Amino acid sequence: MADSFAAVGATGPQVDAVCDTSRYLRADASAEHDLRRLLDALDPPLIVYFALPPRITVAACRALAGIGLPEGTRLVLEKPFGTDAGSAAALNDMLTRLVPEDQIFRVDHYLGMSTVLNIVGMRFANRMLEPVLNAGHVDSVDIHFDESLGLEGRAGYYDGAGALVDMIQSHSLQVLALLAMEAPSTLRPRDLRDATAQVMRAARVWADDPVAFSRRARYTEGRIGGRRLPAYVDEDGIDPSRQTETLAEVVLAVDTWRWAGVPFRLRAGKALSALRKEAVITFKHPPRVPTGLTGYQRPDRLRIGFDPDWLRLDLNVNGVGDPSVIDPITLDATLGHGDLPPYGEVLARVLDGDPTLSVRGDTAVECWRIVEPVLAAWRNGQVPLEEYPAGSTGPDAWRPLRP
Repeated sequence: MADSFAAVGATGPQVDAVCDTSRYLRADASAEHDLRRLLDALDPPLIVYFALPPRITVAACRALAGIGLPEGTRLVLEKPFGTDAGSAAALNDMLTRLVPEDQIFRVDHYLGMSTVLNIVGMRFANRMLEPVLNAGHVDSVDIHFDESLGLEGRAGYYDGAGALVDMIQSHSLQVLALLAMEAPSTLRPRDLRDATAQVMRAARVWADDPVAFSRRARYTEGRIGGRRLPAYVDEDGIDPSRQTETLAEVVLAVDTWRWAGVPFRLRAGKALSALRKEAVITFKHPPRVPTGLTGYQRPDRLRIGFDPDWLRLDLNVNGVGDPSVIDPITLDATLGHGDLPPYGEVLARVLDGDPTLSVRGDTAVECWRIVEPVLAAWRNGQVPLEEYPAGSTGPDAWRPLRP
């Protein structure tokens, strides 16, 4: 463990204390006798953290059910939560037989408290913004999670998941829920999670047509910032026959009074030209720009960046020199961040027993329900797997999917 801290330059008394009070026991996570030995070595209350593939998590839970857990035990699970809606529901049932739902933490580090509060504050604490964040004024919403990194040694997990499951099914949908939810009465766990769950129940693939409103691609050989990346199929540990995508895009509808008719485009990918983690709310064009004003080209946009969090408002104003010419400008603000990084905020909530930032069981099932038609269309070969060079913005032919 000391070597792990040293590798990231972490030293000091707090690091020493962690090393001195930690123990490492080798065990089979699916074997009842190994887990019993592990639990007997610990003093309650316990936090059991699952950073395991779904099938191993299920096997471990079965073993724990045969042992029983001390009162107050908390279970923490990293994504993915199951492999489809049915398995997620079955896993939820298994978990709630071990501990109550409010002691189950399905963690998503994109739901750090700073990001959650920044979105809630931006939406509901500004009279000039809240009334226009609806279908009457908004043309579309885009949520992008583009990475310039490749696999970085994660082939064992990623090749069985792909961009749709790895990012959109989890992170992107959680951000969508925060952007589209109605104002919760409080930020207590039940109120906030009820509000996001309502959005998930209302979300579906646009026009129920995953062939027309989803697409996928994977990267070929290329260069990013002077670094050469091999083609995805040539990365160590990759099975080309799986047809795993490294870039995915899907258009969703949120059938609520506020958002009916507004397309939500969700995109996530690897080995792209630049890091881009943001949500872009594009407003409709004004009904009419007066005759005599020239230069108007783009509608207003509200852009929200994640990790670090920032806010940018793209507006149109009278330009310098000739006041009859419209120029675009951007108002830019850096949003507040917590004392801890996003993952630290999530883990701090686990330690405090606060499930606000964890995904509730019913929401985990809904996330799978939303993407299952897309996964089925891809498995059936109805949506072609396209290609793009590493270090590019994606396939040349891709343009924004519009209803």
